Amino acid sequence: MQQRNRLLAEEVNDAARFQAFERSMAETGVAIAAARVSLVAELASAIDARRRAVAAAFPWAELAVSGLLENALATRAAVDVEDDYCSLLASERELDRAAGRTRSGPHRSDLMVGHGDKEMPAKLCSTGEQKALLIGLILAHADLVSQHRGGAAPLLLLDEITAHLDPARRLALFAEITRLGCQAWMTGTDAQTFAGLVQRAQFLDVLEGRVSAGL
Repeated sequence: MQQRNRLLAEEVNDAARFQAFERSMAETGVAIAAARVSLVAELASAIDARRRAVAAAFPWAELAVSGLLENALATRAAVDVEDDYCSLLASERELDRAAGRTRSGPHRSDLMVGHGDKEMPAKLCSTGEQKALLIGLILAHADLVSQHRGGAAPLLLLDEITAHLDPARRLALFAEITRLGCQAWMTGTDAQTFAGLVQRAQFLDVLEGRVSAGL
């Protein structure tokens, strides 16, 4: 795409110089879109499994990936979607030249997230609800990664994770991380919000560039 954009910016009009780039963009773009669709489906299954097996401390998320190629793959074969996207790129060269960018493709796709219990788009939820949804997504994805890696859970880096969580959800979060058996680094400015991890975690204080034992 960068090479194609460069040709557009340099006012190149030789179709042959565009074709190889556009074919590569179509093949790779459709592969990316198909991988996204597959991942979102797996993640949705992991979320559904967690709803049945784990106490619902965090709201469950409805997921969908929306984009030109992802939507087309729902009803058409990948090879046909590739050909159509390649043709679209060829037909939109002058429009893209005027815009100074490639206007259509997998880089324009979006992950659509909804609050499952409320049947509401995440963008319309409160900040607290959005954070709870995000935490639930992170935990579900960690579960999925663990399944793909034979039980090896990923490393989690969770900055200010306990901020704005009530005590019940803090304890639920800690229980989930413990259940996953992963290494998790959690930061916060109030040590007491991590009191539920006493005897289960190592605490470190960082002050003026120095690290010391905490709690």
